[in-house]
Amino acid sequence: MFLYGPQTGGHTADARSCGMPSPPPPAVRVALPDGRGYAVHFEPLASAPRHLRTVGLEGRALVVTDETVGPLHLDALADALRADGRTVAALAVPAGESSKSERQLAAVVDWALGQGLDRQTPILALGGGVVGDLAGFAAATLLRGLPLVHLPTTTISQVDSAIGGKTGINHRAGKNLIGAFHQPRLVLADPATLQTLPDREFRSGLAEAVKHALISDADLAERIGRDWAALTRRQPDVTAALVREAAAVKAVVVEADEREAGERALLNFGHTFGHALEREAGYGALTHGEAVALGMRAALHLSESLRAGRVAGPLTAPFDRADALVARLAPPPPALDRGRLTAAMQSDKKRTASGLRFVVLDDVGRARLATSVPAPFVQAAWDFALARPAGGG
Repeated sequence: MFLYGPQTGGHTADARSCGMPSPPPPAVRVALPDGRGYAVHFEPLASAPRHLRTVGLEGRALVVTDETVGPLHLDALADALRADGRTVAALAVPAGESSKSERQLAAVVDWALGQGLDRQTPILALGGGVVGDLAGFAAATLLRGLPLVHLPTTTISQVDSAIGGKTGINHRAGKNLIGAFHQPRLVLADPATLQTLPDREFRSGLAEAVKHALISDADLAERIGRDWAALTRRQPDVTAALVREAAAVKAVVVEADEREAGERALLNFGHTFGHALEREAGYGALTHGEAVALGMRAALHLSESLRAGRVAGPLTAPFDRADALVARLAPPPPALDRGRLTAAMQSDKKRTASGLRFVVLDDVGRARLATSVPAPFVQAAWDFALARPAGGG
């Protein structure tokens, strides 16, 4: 972890040369009660000062980023903020899932308290899902709640984790077991930042976009398959449109169920399996998106078994077509003990008093929760996702 002191003077780049579509996609609105709604904008980071003023955030800004994202994007952000007359302090934590820890949370809190906070000092989370979760949880707890602004720079954070108010850190007993709901004041997702991602990280984030399509938008799933070549080339207009549509799915679900009492749980398609994979493989061995992709393959097989009323064999339509799309994003299956994976599911925070809940599909675009799932169905789902080589894309 280290502190940044970005200099003024700045970087300006032609939007098209750095992957920014022209014009940018329209904003997505997350409508919540009691005036807590916010917008998700798809514009350059340099527009941050204008959007901060729109939501009444003036003066200084505290930026939390990581040691990978900071050198790429912090100077441009800080230059824009300082040109707007703001004081900027920034902290970079180590990149990766290991930073979602009590140790790094304490480091962020100690640093922030040393800046002389008041309750109107915003925390700006510049980075991917790890930075958003960590900085968001710090914002939720500092002075019993500071304004939070998400500046997501990865596919997975732009389509999913920056929207909806979930914040938190991991515990040795499981992923995201310590956290809070703390909605941001705004989200500014710059599509051009996706051009700086390593291919593994970019494709990992596509898994969450595919998840959104499979649970609620069959047309979007079809378009992702049709535009796959352009997406993997990161063609700016196609990529920005996908990010915007996937973010819109998340916004609708959050509006209907802010605190995951019902419908929002459908966003966990593939996650009950995926979180167990992350834990047993060791956090960081798989990216979150890779684990979710493998988890979705397991969930598709479970969907087939539940539809048939018996352990499924080969997948049939429409689950076979959905699996062909997901398999493009799944890594080679890790060699993990199925019994340990099933046991790891028991600590999943989505477990209820009656047991584990799985998100399954009745059709592409139609998801539901399933409880009291027979153990052989779960075992067969693991075997399908992990024993068979995943497809390449």
